[in-house]
Amino acid sequence: MSYIEIRVAETRGSTPRGPGTRMWVGADETRGTIGGGNLEYAALEIARAMLASGEAERQRRFVLGDSLGQCCGGNTTLSFRRVEKVEADEGEFEVLLFGAGHVGKEVARILERVPCRLTWIDPRREQFPEHTTALVVVDDEPSLAVDDAAPGALYLVMTHSHALDFEIVERALQRQDARFVGMIGSETKAAKLRLRLSARGIDASRLVSPIGLFKAGKHPAEVAVSAVAQLLQLRQEAAISCGP
Repeated sequence: MSYIEIRVAETRGSTPRGPGTRMWVGADETRGTIGGGNLEYAALEIARAMLASGEAERQRRFVLGDSLGQCCGGNTTLSFRRVEKVEADEGEFEVLLFGAGHVGKEVARILERVPCRLTWIDPRREQFPEHTTALVVVDDEPSLAVDDAAPGALYLVMTHSHALDFEIVERALQRQDARFVGMIGSETKAAKLRLRLSARGIDASRLVSPIGLFKAGKHPAEVAVSAVAQLLQLRQEAAISCGP
């Protein structure tokens, strides 16, 4: 499948995104964003025209003023090129999401729109939506997906079963390279699991439960926003610590 990669090649003045920012446009999907409202809309039209015509490469400069209905005042040069696959974008992180229930679906909807590689695991095939950009794994033993994760992955555990949650968390905590292991639930649920883990000689101090950057309400979307915000904060902290 062919895509048009749109890259911010150069900027001057105030612009939505900086040089190097990329997005990809396919026949039926887009990934990433260059921001800017009408700027991105104009870029999408060019990319789709290139897909239809077979054109391989193009570059165009946009002035972010009245003609685009934007008040940034700067200008952006975009490069367009045909590619055969979507590459990992800068700032991407790997998330394993266990559970396709109400909260899991809301978490996936958000993560599908940020730079991340999302693997979504649940033994119940019928729980997944018809369309998702996540890598869907249907497995009767979801905890086995932990072994296939890349070093530094983030684990969000919110299955339909407390016993399954415990099994996944235990396996994830045995990976010393796990950057984040979070489980949905109450303080009571978390306390019981920590006792079980400690009895098995596993360090439970790395478990984050309840999850969330702030105390949210009980609506699935509210819980999801709080949980994803926590992951994004982690990513930002990692970027700062690795900066110049």
